[in-house]
Amino acid sequence: MTKTAETPALSPVPACPVCGRPAAAETRPFCSRRCADVDLARWLGGVYRVETDERADENFDG
Repeated sequence: MTKTAETPALSPVPACPVCGRPAAAETRPFCSRRCADVDLARWLGGVYRVETDERADENFDG
């Protein structure tokens, strides 16, 4: 049996989480600055949230 050099597998380019196009190196994981801004607006607007069992008023001492 002869040994052969294994070639590393090329990893696929990840898809942009907003539109699904291939991610660009400059704006990874997004494909463009526009998609990065759309994602930021979604975070700031409350579209993305982490679910919890706590009520909103449990975090305050007042």
